Amino acid sequence: MLNESDRFRYIRHLMLDDVGEDGQEKLFNASILIIGAGGLGSPNALYLTAAGIGEIGILDFDKVDLSNLQRQILHNMDNLDKFKVDSAREKLSKINDRTKINLHYDKINTNNISDFIKKYDFIIDATDNFEAKFLINQACITNNKPYSHAGIYKFCGNAMTIIPKTSSCLTCAFEAPPPKEMDSFFKAGLFGVVPGVLGCIQASEAIKYILNIGDLLTNKLLSIDLKSMNFRKIDVKRNINCKICAK
Repeated sequence: MLNESDRFRYIRHLMLDDVGEDGQEKLFNASILIIGAGGLGSPNALYLTAAGIGEIGILDFDKVDLSNLQRQILHNMDNLDKFKVDSAREKLSKINDRTKINLHYDKINTNNISDFIKKYDFIIDATDNFEAKFLINQACITNNKPYSHAGIYKFCGNAMTIIPKTSSCLTCAFEAPPPKEMDSFFKAGLFGVVPGVLGCIQASEAIKYILNIGDLLTNKLLSIDLKSMNFRKIDVKRNINCKICAK
């Protein structure tokens, strides 16, 4: 139940017909896992905590370095050389002390990912390599977990929401991960606000899913280019022969 402090904190949510007290209670009772506490993970964690999600997991094995601070807004200079998950909890606990923050100091692989995601209602893919993205897709389909995908590159990015058994999946869109050496794709220059925009879109998709409102980015890939300010949706049909999500 919402108390008086909650009603004041979330008053702008409560004013929305699509949210109200019932919707805010749904957010309190929801759990979301964010895989990656970097550029994409930062805005996700901040906005989902501020929105009142009851339980948020942060999964990352890396430490904060100075080059992160251009875009990874969860962290600051006081957090250099600290684990990103510790830095995240420090920031998030000052935003909302009612949100439970679970820290997972680990790197996902085929052996552990199911154990991580099965505890949560919705998954955020905030990773920065192709192998992890396709692993998350497969694990979420296998474990029937809805999730939000996002990828970023220079001034551009894309996002897609996957609902197992219902919508097309990442493999329907891209078929297979590229060779391992293509991970250098993620090490190219990056306009710092790109992950901020995409991360906010992911957080919005997660909240909309929990509240069951609006139109999700299912069966569509949202492609953005902040240099030209071009936003477009690309239809992604479910592949009946998809090796991951086909019956």
